[in-house]
Amino acid sequence: MKAKLYQQNGTVKGEVSLPESVFAAPVNEALLHQVIKSYQANLRQGTAKTKTRAEVSGGGKKPWRQKGTGRARAGSNASPLWVRGGKAFGAVPRDHYTVIPRKLKKLALISALSSRASDERIMVVDTISCTEPKTKVILAMLEAMNLAGKKNLLILDNDGVRNVYLSGRNIRDLDIRPVAEINALDIVSSDNIIFGGEALIGKVEEAVKK
Repeated sequence: MKAKLYQQNGTVKGEVSLPESVFAAPVNEALLHQVIKSYQANLRQGTAKTKTRAEVSGGGKKPWRQKGTGRARAGSNASPLWVRGGKAFGAVPRDHYTVIPRKLKKLALISALSSRASDERIMVVDTISCTEPKTKVILAMLEAMNLAGKKNLLILDNDGVRNVYLSGRNIRDLDIRPVAEINALDIVSSDNIIFGGEALIGKVEEAVKK
């Protein structure tokens, strides 16, 4: 499995070999779906709340007498049947967090990377440098690689990339992640995966083998 190696100016410099154990593995779609749903559930705040009939304004007094009016019986204007009444079986604050086993996280990441690699959506830039935070530097790189306007994920080393992060963080369709924090949701949410250095390929391989 190969990926194109680019220079920052968009010139194709050559190719990079991708480890088959990480980038050419069978894609387990069922596992990938399960893990991604768990990641998305863990992002939920769980603060949705509706008022019950005990919490809405009103109630207490019977709207009209029981008999003789020709209307249906009514005991409270807080009933869920009434406009502005309480909600029956409504949302209540809850914790959506689920624990994802480490092994499943790694297998899902391998499946996600293998899926993108099979579609030739993984590329490597040999060196990305910004002497100072400048958004136009990263935009120029994406345009030179014909990736502007697409959903891209830029994976960087954990150290020494502050200017690159500051330069790209406000680009609408670009997400930036340290290599130690990438997960299956990040990969499948992006059309193209850009590694900011050939050494990062080896770091991903080491991470999934631990």
